[in-house]
Amino acid sequence: MITVVLPIYNEEHGLQAFCLECLEVLRQTDKPFELLLVNDGSTDDTLKIIRQLSSSTQEVKYIDLSRNFGHQIAISAGIDNAQGDWVVLMDSDGQDPPSEILNLLREAEKGYDVVYAKRKSRGQEGLMKRLTAKWFYRLLNKITSVPIPMDVGDFRIINQKVVKALRRMPEKQRYLRGQIAWLGFKQSHIEYDRRSRAEGDTKYTYRKMIRLALDGITSFSNWPLRLATITGFFCAFIGLLLIIYTLYSRFVLHDYEPGWASLMITLVFIGGIQLIGIGVIGEYIGRINENVKSRPMYLINESNLEDAHD
Repeated sequence: MITVVLPIYNEEHGLQAFCLECLEVLRQTDKPFELLLVNDGSTDDTLKIIRQLSSSTQEVKYIDLSRNFGHQIAISAGIDNAQGDWVVLMDSDGQDPPSEILNLLREAEKGYDVVYAKRKSRGQEGLMKRLTAKWFYRLLNKITSVPIPMDVGDFRIINQKVVKALRRMPEKQRYLRGQIAWLGFKQSHIEYDRRSRAEGDTKYTYRKMIRLALDGITSFSNWPLRLATITGFFCAFIGLLLIIYTLYSRFVLHDYEPGWASLMITLVFIGGIQLIGIGVIGEYIGRINENVKSRPMYLINESNLEDAHD
């Protein structure tokens, strides 16, 4: 059985056509399937369209979350409730071509646990978004010990072995493409051309992209903490040199003129570094605080699954 997980947020305009395209592709396989739609607190008519699809097609299942929990948690909710031996993760904005599901499945059946879709092109994405994505993936691979595939989103197929492992990872700050890479297992990839968005605007604003990047870095690297420590030692060394120079000027050169300029530059420099260090530490502590509360990752408002769970 194949389960296709679609996280959805305010996609009322293009959702029905995209789901019908997915169903048409899935019917070309010789396996039973389900299309699992996860409504992540949409504020438009998305839920109404999801209910209509589920009532007209028995293979369409849905989960309506109690509020917007975020893209990665919506995917996690789908993974938790997926029944398929194979689970396909993809976005619902139409940029990931459903026809590639067949290629993912064919590659996975060669004996792989994970097959991810690597982008050859990125549709009509802006230059800034392409550049920031390129820099981020390369930076992340430089500072982490886990190699995370570059130019890859969440579009992939995983088997039940990987699904069960992901369900055992309880962290609230989800970065699934990094978590799946961390798991290991046998992985392969296919290449595809990403389509342009057919309807609506992207829901991944720069603010959300920055938040996802922070989750990825703090989940898989202690490098920012090490950088804060190294910077602290560097500043202490510079401060020591300034003290030595001040004493030398005062007692050897007799050329000592107290001034606000040097004092303020020193204070601002060291104070700024301290605030950066505190901020980096705060990011890690904030994530620890979120996880020790032991709150559920998400809550389900309604579903047509027989055994939906949080």
